[in-house]
Amino acid sequence: MSSYTSLTRVLTTLSHKEPDRVPFFLLVTMHGAKELGVTIKEYFSKAENVVEGQTRLREKYRHDCIYSFFYAPVETEAFGGEVIYHDDCPPNSGMPIISSEKDIKNLVAPNVYDTKCLLKVLKATEMLKGRTGDDAPLIGVVMSPFSLPVMQMGFDKYLEIIYERPDLFDLLMKINEDFCVQWANAQIEAGATAICYFDPLSSPTVTDRKIFLKTGFEIAKRTIAQIKGPVATHLASGRCLPIIDDLVKTGTAVVGTSAMEDISLLKNSCRGKLTVLGNLNGIEMRRWTSDQAEEIVKNTLAGAGHGGGFILSDNHGEIPWQVPDNVLMAISDAVHKWGVYPLDWVEDYYSSV
Repeated sequence: MSSYTSLTRVLTTLSHKEPDRVPFFLLVTMHGAKELGVTIKEYFSKAENVVEGQTRLREKYRHDCIYSFFYAPVETEAFGGEVIYHDDCPPNSGMPIISSEKDIKNLVAPNVYDTKCLLKVLKATEMLKGRTGDDAPLIGVVMSPFSLPVMQMGFDKYLEIIYERPDLFDLLMKINEDFCVQWANAQIEAGATAICYFDPLSSPTVTDRKIFLKTGFEIAKRTIAQIKGPVATHLASGRCLPIIDDLVKTGTAVVGTSAMEDISLLKNSCRGKLTVLGNLNGIEMRRWTSDQAEEIVKNTLAGAGHGGGFILSDNHGEIPWQVPDNVLMAISDAVHKWGVYPLDWVEDYYSSV
């Protein structure tokens, strides 16, 4: 039996060394509602539900992290926004909370410790830490100050202020940065081991690198420097290969990678600099058979597993509701079968495909 815990396994791979096997993060959120037999809305209504759901899911799938993430619009909800619930997908933001220049100038960041929806996440984090202890990393989540305005005001109006109103952009970033730092550090104080910094707008899939270097890059450097724990940057399905060296300079330790990119190229680009997280296609995962899941996991491990510095996960940071249990179980079984170090089978595998 291995002497590694999930936490020491992850810490070893973060140091770009090989632990007993490749760690994997099954970033399941809504599936906890399935385990408890309740709706998604009811599931997220109480911290206790999320704690029980996350605990059951980790026991079931034997993955290497606990995920205290509820849903993305919890942050706009904290600012006074509406959350719209559905039966088969993540909760979404309602009407934008910003619709005019005046709204930005009057915007006040919520105090994390006075905000009901955020306190619920902190309670879940504390409870999960109490159950898990130091056995597995507990991952908290923040939306980057640069990406949050897509939910606060909508894409079109946000693009206008990025390109045409630098004064309003700077003001909004100051508000969002202060909030993001407080929110991240509150989660760490509650027991989170690390923070996932979701920043899809910084991906070159969305934003030209020249613009990114003037905006999301500088914002990430300032924000991450103030977070009192390790940070993983996730571009939520967006490409990252063209900005790997830029991301290194932000102070992040991990990069969540896109299924649209070659995992071997990513690993080589990040070797010794960033740990790669990814890059199973969560959308395609809905249609996989168990055999397909095993083969795709093997191919991903073969491309990125050697030498540590790799955590197998999905490419978006949240497994879709429609992905069936048998596929998730097949992913887990494949990692436990084929992810054991040393990966001696890889050479034969490449010669056979």
